[in-house]
This record gives sequence, C-alpha cells and structure tokens, in this order.
Amino acid sequence: MRVAGIGSSCIDLYEKLNRQYPSGNVVTTGVNLKKLGAAVSIVSTVGNDENGKWVIEALKNEGLDVSHIRMAEGQTAIAYKDLVDGKLINGDFKEGVLKDISYDEEDVRFACEHDLIHTAIYDRSEKILPLIKEKGLPISFDYSDQLESPLVEETLPYVTYGFYSYHKGKDDYIKQYLIDKVNRGMKIAVATFGEEGSLAYDSLGFHQGNVIPSRNVVNKAGAGDAFIAGFLYGILSGYDVLRCLRSANKVARGIVEVFEPWIVED
Repeated sequence: MRVAGIGSSCIDLYEKLNRQYPSGNVVTTGVNLKKLGAAVSIVSTVGNDENGKWVIEALKNEGLDVSHIRMAEGQTAIAYKDLVDGKLINGDFKEGVLKDISYDEEDVRFACEHDLIHTAIYDRSEKILPLIKEKGLPISFDYSDQLESPLVEETLPYVTYGFYSYHKGKDDYIKQYLIDKVNRGMKIAVATFGEEGSLAYDSLGFHQGNVIPSRNVVNKAGAGDAFIAGFLYGILSGYDVLRCLRSANKVARGIVEVFEPWIVED
C-alpha cells in the first residue's frame, strides 16, 4: 500500500520543553501510516533554512519518501505549542514559505503513482484534485472543523473519504451533513467528536466508532491525524467501515498516551 500526502509541512515547537517534531496534517498522518506498514511519500514545501533541512532529514529517518519536498527561499513554518498541566496550548503560527505553497505537474504525476492521496483543507491543494481524480486515484481529505467552508463544496466532486471534526455531538445536523456528502458522490464521510467517538456514513448507512479508553492521557496533539491514519490503513487493508473505525480509534488512543504525535514503537 502506497500513500502520497500532499500539503503543508511545518515544525511543532514546544519551546519551554525543548521538544520539536515535524508536523502538518499530511506529515503526521503520513508518519503514522508509515509506522502501520504503508509506504508513504510527502509532497510539500519547507524553507531553505536549518529548520527545513531538519524536517527533511527527520522524515527521511522515519522512512518516508521526501524526494518531492522542495526547499523554497524563506523560513520553514513553525507552530508554537506548550503543555501545561496536561493541557495542550496552541500558540502562534508562523506561516513562512507555506504562504506561497503550490504544486506542479510533476507533483501530480508522482502522487498518482500511489494507491491513495491524502490532503487537507489548509493545504491549498484544491486546484490539483481534478487532475488526480482524472487518474482514478482515491482522495482522502481532512476538512478539520471547517464544515461551512466554501472548499467543502468546491472539493466534494473529487473526494472519496472525507473527515470532519464536529464539536456539538451526534446531532441531526451532522448526521444529515454526512448523508448529504455521500449522496453527492463521497464514498465514506466521517465525523469525529473527541471523547464522544466518531460516526461514519456510507451506502450501507451509519457506523458508530467508540473511543477506546486511555490509560493515561499525556498529549492530545496529533490525535485527529492519528485517527485518520488508522482509518486509511483500514481502507487500504480492505477492512469494512466498522473495522476501519476500530483501527482509527486504536491508533488515536495510542497517540494521546505518549508525548509524540505518532506511534511510539516499543
């Protein structure tokens, strides 16, 4: 199974704790997929500073294909974070070279050599989705909590697996929302509700995913991306939807029990 992540790459920097990790939705999802057993490539942009060199080297050390991460003139993006009494604090975000991130024909050609493409709402990849769809590749898209963004409608014709974060529980609105996306072309639409679990909808109806209780919550950073990684691994492995949700919740549970944003091998 081969996955290409197309999107933003940055650094999550915990200055007070002197820790940093390569980050961005496709990066964190990608590293987790690699640790689950998939071959993963990242199509992205970092700065030509020391941070950019570090991101590329760190991802290479994790076994990801970094041949299509380009270095642009400028600073690598940084997301400042802190952990206070077990609570994740998101600070400033310095966009750096990501303000001009774009993808060319070679990026699309390379990505289409894979079995599945993953991208996200902040990755400015919407313009290349029709080109990928033409090649018959399934596309996974993380919409975060931007359910009313114009990009939801713009990208819908091209997305196979859509992921949404929703903060009001499993109400009628989100159920109808998921039904609508599948009725208009998406194969599976998934909503996550934090500690209230998840809900997926496909042609067979609704499937409920229950959170696996954590023994010790350390850091919730990356839990959403880990959930997506677990779900996509299930899809690529031929699991049914319910088993994909179980896989997703298992990976997410493992992430919140460690400081790192991806699976920690024993």
